[in-house]
Amino acid sequence: MARLSTHVLDTARGQAAANMRVELYRFESGERVHCLTMRTNADGRTDSPLLSGDRIATGHYEIAFAAGDYFRALGVPVTDPPFLDEIVVRFGIADSTANYHVPLLVSPYGYSTYKGT
Repeated sequence: MARLSTHVLDTARGQAAANMRVELYRFESGERVHCLTMRTNADGRTDSPLLSGDRIATGHYEIAFAAGDYFRALGVPVTDPPFLDEIVVRFGIADSTANYHVPLLVSPYGYSTYKGT
């Protein structure tokens, strides 16, 4: 079954980014439509896929990661406003039968992402 998933790693602390808010959006007729809000678990993953099965459709999507809130909650010194507050990763799903994994490696001042499996 096709699925969309994510995994967030805190590269500043060298561990999974637990309890980070993750929001998924889909673009429909050029409009950004909110699909869901989840939080990462102790492993830095969501407890269930962001999308799976028939809910996956071809098109453009965004995942918004609440990095600023995450680091503030941990007591990590960040600027006001944070340099990286909300990290938005926009990507496309071209094959609704495939798995898509969008990991985020993050610190208060940098991030990286890629298409995983």
